[in-house]
Amino acid sequence: MKILYKLKNINLNYLLNGNNIKILKNINFEIKKKERVAIIGESGSGKTSLLMLMSGLENPTTGSIIFNNQDLSKIGEKKRTEIRKKKIGLIFQQFFLIPNYTALENVMFPMQINEIKNEKEKAMSILEDFGLIHRRNNLPSELSGGEQQRVAIARAISFNPEIVLADEPTGNLDRKNTELISNLLFEYSKKREICLIIVTHNMNLARKCEKVMKLVDGQIKF
Repeated sequence: MKILYKLKNINLNYLLNGNNIKILKNINFEIKKKERVAIIGESGSGKTSLLMLMSGLENPTTGSIIFNNQDLSKIGEKKRTEIRKKKIGLIFQQFFLIPNYTALENVMFPMQINEIKNEKEKAMSILEDFGLIHRRNNLPSELSGGEQQRVAIARAISFNPEIVLADEPTGNLDRKNTELISNLLFEYSKKREICLIIVTHNMNLARKCEKVMKLVDGQIKF
């Protein structure tokens, strides 16, 4: 199967108060197309930093991040932005919904910028699957935290990206909604052949993945 991601000798350091803080240390792994991968680890282990690198939102101190045969650390920001727009769905803990857009408009937005036809009909269908059709005309400020998270997940998968990078996608949901959303996320990724990489503390969610990687002190353990 095609290799979608290849991380080679990745190190990430930050300079803090004159001290060189090592966040990630000599990270090496590959992820295949359509694969579902969980990244687990304690708070502060570097999980979110790793997702930031894989999305091209940050550059490593040293090493290469190859996505679809392109080294994200060697191309310009404009090209990385274009790759994210077309290929990578992002789900962050802070949601980052557009505040003056309704739930429906937020889900439609990635399809509009990618010029996908029938975007309203497709967004309505996804919102219905996510149990949010009755909230389609509500602004994010009018939604609960769990509802905002569901809209964020719906938006991330709406344009059929090649990969979804999810940082604690069920972290703000109760048990019932966690089960609902995790099932939908895996169902959609399988149906649309989307690679899924999830940072999570939820071991039930992690066990649904084909591969589980643990970050310990900035290093990957399989």
